[in-house]
Amino acid sequence: MPAARKILAIDVGGTHVKVLATGRRKPLEIPSGPKMTAKQMVRDVRQATVGWRYSVVSIGYPGPVLHGKPVSEPPNLGGGWVGFDFEKGFGHPVRLINDAAMQALGSYKGGRMLFLGLGTGLGSALVVDGVLEPMELAHLPFKKGKTYEGLVGEAALQRFGKKKWRRYVTDVVTRLQAASAGATRNYCARCRTASALAPIQMPSSAATGSGKNTPEPRAGPLFVTVSYPLDHAGVAQLAEQLFCKPTPRL
Repeated sequence: MPAARKILAIDVGGTHVKVLATGRRKPLEIPSGPKMTAKQMVRDVRQATVGWRYSVVSIGYPGPVLHGKPVSEPPNLGGGWVGFDFEKGFGHPVRLINDAAMQALGSYKGGRMLFLGLGTGLGSALVVDGVLEPMELAHLPFKKGKTYEGLVGEAALQRFGKKKWRRYVTDVVTRLQAASAGATRNYCARCRTASALAPIQMPSSAATGSGKNTPEPRAGPLFVTVSYPLDHAGVAQLAEQLFCKPTPRL
């Protein structure tokens, strides 16, 4: 029997890069920020993990990903991410996925789930009966000339203070919860035309499959999972009020 693979998991964020490997319990945090390039991230991670044993690398990327590659530069980091050869940089096979999708996958227990990650920005992903779809909701216009991220990201917390920021978080989560519930109901009822009907991006027909034996998605309650590194106690309390499932700080 082949030996189990040892995986180096990397969550790239606008404030920190979090790193953990198979067999280790405590993640490392490496400072990032608006000047961090892809090359610097690889260099810093390799320097911080000297002596670690791993054979493959999994990266959560803070931006859109297509066919395992970034398609746009991250708004809260430096440049050089699109087109960068991560496998050459690490010297190992690399799988790259949207960071919110990675966290959603780790939180998913079945059924329908909307994942919202509150950090430097706003990460979002939707899972419907095992079909995972990252969503770029952060920079959509919300109100008063602000985007969703502009009202619930880290900069908003610093600008508004916790009390007002929590009100914005409540408003945003409630609206997205309602929109996603309606969208997934449409998706369950009209599986392959949901993208045109839903108010937010839905899993495509290609993702659901089109064979005769493909099961139709089941209707059911929509669970909202909120990741809350910015305001641990406050968002945990919010999650209880909204009947959401909070995830612990990474």
